[in-house]
Amino acid sequence: MPWKELCALDLRTEMVNEWLGREYSITELSDSYSVSRKTIYKWIERYLSQGLVGLSDLSREPQHHPNATPDETVEAILSMKKHRMGWGPRKVMAKLRSDNPTIKWPADSTAHEILRKHGFVQPRRYRHHTPAYTQPFLACDAPNKVWSADYKGHFRMGDGRLCYPLTISDNHSRYLLGCSGLTRPTLEQTQPRFEWVFRHNGLPEAIRTDNGSPFASIGLGGLSRLSVWFIKLGIRPERIDAGCPEQNGRHERMHRTLKEATASPPKKNREAQQRAFNQFTNEYNNERPHEALGQRPPASVYQPSPRPYPAKLPRVEYDTGITVRYVHTNGYIKWNGELLFLSETLIGEYVALEQLGERHWGVRFSFHPLGILNEKEAKIISY
Repeated sequence: MPWKELCALDLRTEMVNEWLGREYSITELSDSYSVSRKTIYKWIERYLSQGLVGLSDLSREPQHHPNATPDETVEAILSMKKHRMGWGPRKVMAKLRSDNPTIKWPADSTAHEILRKHGFVQPRRYRHHTPAYTQPFLACDAPNKVWSADYKGHFRMGDGRLCYPLTISDNHSRYLLGCSGLTRPTLEQTQPRFEWVFRHNGLPEAIRTDNGSPFASIGLGGLSRLSVWFIKLGIRPERIDAGCPEQNGRHERMHRTLKEATASPPKKNREAQQRAFNQFTNEYNNERPHEALGQRPPASVYQPSPRPYPAKLPRVEYDTGITVRYVHTNGYIKWNGELLFLSETLIGEYVALEQLGERHWGVRFSFHPLGILNEKEAKIISY
């Protein structure tokens, strides 16, 4: 297959995969790939009716030509693949050449194309990644400057049910603010635990997490509904680099101690497991000496934040003279008479746009940078 056609096929396959996975709507795919909605519908219909073959350009060549692979050779390749479903094209062809060395077999690339046309090669699923966090981390030089939060690896308790421990700690004092064994790491279960910690300890300046849900998303600026809530409370949602847990090293070290003390082995049920977490939290904060604190326990260093949890969630406000846009249903903003997709996590919020050049605008939500609007391409991209 010519290189140009192969690239087009990969693009269509990726696009259909995203639609099948319900990651994006037709409109979002149209914006992302700069392809009309009508064209996207066409490729989806072809895929649903013909499979992977339908994503290829319809050939204008005669169906039979001198260099076509003989039907019996195609059947042999397909038969071998059916008996060796775990094998790729190269292994299939190596076996056929070994069993029948006198036959002139096609190249491995031709076999790959034959298997692909008959639906034996699945399209590679494209994984979207959370946009990188581009702001410098705050220094952990005072209590409540930076908190860390994470879901320690889940495990099964004695009753067979899963436990997802949500942990929140103060990076300066190492004080463990909360350890809750939840049934799922969802926004619905996570946010009330943070609210409880905020009510009892006040608000930090920043919360440092990894890039997983519910702390972040693959959307613009990496924002999730939870991090949008943090920002509205005036908290910076810091995110470590993917695959770099050492950037949250103090919290990770506490996790190892937590696991040894409470989950090796796990307790018989959720109530018993939470009692173990509570006992560990009390001992860790009030009795256990910490080397980095001069062998003092964290409670001797930690003090509550002077920033109380507000009775009402504040509105995000911007200085006068700043261009502000409302994020409408489905995550769009209006710009120069057009609708531009921003983020579904910001529906109902206001964002600010500040001109960076003749055709470029910086986009932010409160103090959190989201991306750059390119007026020429009518697109907003992450930093």
